[in-house]
This record gives sequence, C-alpha cells and structure tokens, in this order.
Amino acid sequence: MNYKVLDAGSIVEYISNVKSVMDYFGSDEIRADEIGDGNLNYVYKISSIVTPQKALIVKQAVPFLRCVGEDFPLSRQRMTYEIRALQKFYAIFPSFVPKIHYASEEMSLVVMDYLGSHIIMRKGLIDRVKYKNFSEHISTYMAATLFYTSSLYLSSSDKRELIGRFNGNTELCKLTEDLVFSFPFMEHETNDNINVKDNQEAKKLFLDMEFKERVLELKYKFMTQSDALVHGDLHTGSIMINEKETYVIDPEFAFVGPFGFDVGALLANFVNNYIHHSVVTKDKDFQEWLLVTIKEVLEKFGEKFLNLWKEYRNSALLVDGYLDESTLQKYKERFVKNILRESVGFAGCKMARRVYGVAGVAEIRGIEDRALRAEAEKTALKIAREFVIKHDKIQSLDEILEIIKNAG
Repeated sequence: MNYKVLDAGSIVEYISNVKSVMDYFGSDEIRADEIGDGNLNYVYKISSIVTPQKALIVKQAVPFLRCVGEDFPLSRQRMTYEIRALQKFYAIFPSFVPKIHYASEEMSLVVMDYLGSHIIMRKGLIDRVKYKNFSEHISTYMAATLFYTSSLYLSSSDKRELIGRFNGNTELCKLTEDLVFSFPFMEHETNDNINVKDNQEAKKLFLDMEFKERVLELKYKFMTQSDALVHGDLHTGSIMINEKETYVIDPEFAFVGPFGFDVGALLANFVNNYIHHSVVTKDKDFQEWLLVTIKEVLEKFGEKFLNLWKEYRNSALLVDGYLDESTLQKYKERFVKNILRESVGFAGCKMARRVYGVAGVAEIRGIEDRALRAEAEKTALKIAREFVIKHDKIQSLDEILEIIKNAG
C-alpha cells in the first residue's frame, strides 16, 4: 500500500485489514480515537466497541513536525527507526518495551499494546507519586539495551551492521544537534522568544562562552561517538508507568550514539522535577525521594552494566587474555565511571535547552506564576551550567547530588 495519512475514520478501515491486529480483537467491531499530544506524530487508540478496555495504540508519522504544522517539513522515515528500535529493544528486554502487534515501514505506522493502566511518568512525578520500583526497572533497561548493542558485547561485523540499520536517522539527529546543543543558547527564531525578550538570564546564557564551548565538546561526542543503540529522547514523557511496571516508548530519535546520552536525558528530567517541587510545591519529602532515586538509578546502572560485562570475555573490543584480571577490572570500572560523567554533561545540555528552547517541559514552562517560573529557570540554568562545566571531573554520585541541592 502506498503511504497516506490516516485519520480517525480511515484508520479503522486500514486496521480492519490487518490480520494480526484483528486476531487480537476477534469478531468485535472497533473504533478509533485520537489521543496523541506529542510533538511529532499522530497517535490513536483503537478499541473494541463491545469491550472498550480491549484496546491497542496506533502511531503514524506524518511528513512534518506535528507541533508546528506543515510549514516545518520533517521526513516520516523517523518511524522506520522507531519501529526498528522498538523491535530491537523488545528483543533485548521485553519487560520494559510495549509489544508490537503490527508494523509497516512503508506506511510509517506501528500498532502496539495500549498501556491503559499506566500514565506518562512526567505527570505522575508532578503529582508527587513515588514509583518505588522505577530505579530497579530503568537501570536494568538502560544497562541491557546499551551493553547488548555495544562493541563490548557485539562482534565487529554485527556492530557495523547495527550502525547501518540506524544511522540513516539523520534528520532527527540533526534536530537534536540544533535544538539540544545550539539554538537554545543563542538568539534564534525557534526559541521561546516572548520569554527571551528583555530577559537578563537569557542574555547571560547566550553570552556565556565558557559554557557554550563545553557544550560544543558534548555536541561533538553526540555527532561522532557510536557506542550503542540509544533511545535518543529518554525523558519522563517517554516512560509509561504504574506502581508495578515501567515501559519505555517513543524511540523515534534512536541511533547508535554515546553511552551517556540516554542516562543524561533521564537525569535531566529528574532534576527538572526536583526544581519544580523546590519552587512550586516545596515538598521536601518528595525532593528527597527524587534525590535518592537519582542516586539509585545511576548506581544500579553502573553495577548492572559491569555485571553484564563480566559474563562476556570476547567482543569487538576485547580478546580474552589480552589483559590480566586486575588491569581488566580497573579498566572496566574507569570505563563505566566515564559513562556516568559523560551523562552528567549531557544532562546539563538537556536541562539548559528546556529553558528557552523550542520544547519546554511542564515542570518549568508550565509554571503559571511568572516569578516562580523565573526562579525555576534560574535554578535549572545554574545546575545545568555546573553539570556541563564540571562533568568530566566528577568523582562520586554524591557530588552530583550536591550540585542539585546547592543550586536553590
């Protein structure tokens, strides 16, 4: 079938001809409701008219940036990489990735489980829900997906094949290069310019050459480091969660990039939530839970990554017997420490770009009181700057927490 954009009407007709999906619904009639509120794609809930809780999600990419409209063309091929990433991540650790019932790269469309008993994590964190299993879940997900798609596990030929399958995702990589590492730190039409105008903090940021030079170093890593298959946009809006389960969704930005990029994106979002609660709710207990969770996620990620590495003695990188055990262990520990350091630098970029860049976060841009929002922005920029400037010198996880706590 040639590509065409589907709407709530035509999508029912299309889905009715997909056997793997209709096997799920049986003989039930189905309906479609648009539920997406994202920046890039259209998302529909397909449900049984007889049994509404029996439902799946259909996601289709369109050839423009949805949040801006047809004036901002964007290749729909991003869905090709989302489909491939979902399939790859599901194969590595299915507990944390929704099941795909049908996918068509030609139609830029995927049908997957509807997570009706889960919510977007960002909303839960704003509402001060403590997800006690999250650090265990997400550290497992990140350690497994990053390790098993890296040269620490794969053979050289398998790694290059993986790069070939994902690094055509050039348009969304370029979007990240521009919107995470460049435009938010200079005068640019895509920024939140109503806020930027006559804003001394914005002027200060745009003139901060020490910060911007360090951002360039991180941008270069993003552009050139092919460590592992990264989700590419692992924020709390890309996580569906409840008290028992965690699912990672929306990997349309997936490509083979730096180990620390996903870890850093997640760290940035937790810190933004911490800032929200320090400024708006002033809930000290929840702030403390966020700090404990940040430390647990980073600590567990490092431990699990090292444990996976212990199981495999031959890879594209290492040949068994090349190093003695003592040297090998020190090398691995230093390697993982550098991943965590790098993640702090990326977190700083991701935090700072949310302040004035095109895509803000609800924790900060959603603050209605202008004085409180300005306070949150100032705190976010202060933490972001320290993360970017100091990331490669950080010696312990507690130093990261101290930067966060001391910024208010």
